Amino acid sequence: MKITQRTEGQSTTISPEGRIDTVTAPELEEAMSNVPGDVASLTFDFAKVEYISSAGLRVLLVAQKNMMKAGASMSIANVAPAVKEVFDITGFSTIFTLV
Repeated sequence: MKITQRTEGQSTTISPEGRIDTVTAPELEEAMSNVPGDVASLTFDFAKVEYISSAGLRVLLVAQKNMMKAGASMSIANVAPAVKEVFDITGFSTIFTLV
């Protein structure tokens, strides 16, 4: 999986590509460790994500909790229908801000 990360001011965007599953979820978790501590807004750009498993959902849930603790916001943009369906079935679409 390829992950691009861009920080502008207090906003960070993480853009993974491909599948987020048991094998690749640790890479996304590693990208989270590179987010600046003073970030006010974190966006995951899922434009090139074709699949997410429970391992990927766990990483996103941890990220959401960390952002809430820091008083920062988190959103997930450009979610493909197949990935949105996983969010809907698991109830995560009510937890995450999907834009």
